[in-house]
Amino acid sequence: MNTPSTDEQWIYAIERPNPKLLTYYILCCLLAGPFFPIVLLPAFFRYHTMRYRFDADGISMRWGILFRREIVLSYARFQDIHLSSNFVERWLGLARIEIQTASGSAKAEMTIEGLLEFEAIRDFLYSRMRGHQFATGSRSTVDSAAAKMSGCLSTESVEEITLALRELATEVRGVREALERPRAETAKPDHTP
Repeated sequence: MNTPSTDEQWIYAIERPNPKLLTYYILCCLLAGPFFPIVLLPAFFRYHTMRYRFDADGISMRWGILFRREIVLSYARFQDIHLSSNFVERWLGLARIEIQTASGSAKAEMTIEGLLEFEAIRDFLYSRMRGHQFATGSRSTVDSAAAKMSGCLSTESVEEITLALRELATEVRGVREALERPRAETAKPDHTP
């Protein structure tokens, strides 16, 4: 098994949201006016019970006291990843990472909230979603994939592929010309008396 790089290790070490998330929850609950204590209670327990687990296979998120909820997603199930934040979240330096799967639901399957390093985590999740190792060093993911592929093909294979593509291009060109010929002939006016 591959050992995680130092960039991956700090992501794997994330277990709890940042304390600024509790501040965000309190500010949101203040909008409830006189119902502030009632609305704050579930938000407070959500913050204190929220746990994340990032590993080589996927992400796990759980929270709740009376009604425990746990979501486990493998990286292979990811369809799309979005970052979203409102004015208060941006002011606190927070954002939500919304992960969508092919579950048929319009909303995100998992929303990771309360993390300050949201862009780095999103990039990590994108690299895992696409099946690549987390890119380290100065080479990009595309460069590293091209470097891996260059050693896979022999010179003979490249020549065979090139020849096949040229033959295919010649056939497509012939088909296109054959299809255009009747159109050009019908477009000419007929000058017979």
